[in-house]
Amino acid sequence: MPFCMNIGHKIAELRKQKNLSQVDFAKAVGVSREMIGRYERGEVMPSIEVAKKMADALEVSLDYLAGDAQKAAVDKQTIKLMQDIENLEPAIKDKLLYLANAVIRDAKTKKAYAH
Repeated sequence: MPFCMNIGHKIAELRKQKNLSQVDFAKAVGVSREMIGRYERGEVMPSIEVAKKMADALEVSLDYLAGDAQKAAVDKQTIKLMQDIENLEPAIKDKLLYLANAVIRDAKTKKAYAH
């Protein structure tokens, strides 16, 4: 049952971070408040369909919710941006990735020297 507890804990934490009550979250997902409580306590596992709705409502990936991803930081806006980048012409994509890598490198360097 550790998997149930892990996903249940994540559901509860993310729901609280979004300032959603169990009632409001249940409405967004299309299940009862009682079921949300059971999911959060790790008593039952949500179906794939319900887990997908939960991930959407919590604005995280299904991988993160299931425990495969390390961070929830990849929000829907970031995912959309990555999809848009993938659809660019290769030359434009290469320039954008070069620029992004330079900005990230500079930010990491600045952070390293700030400590």
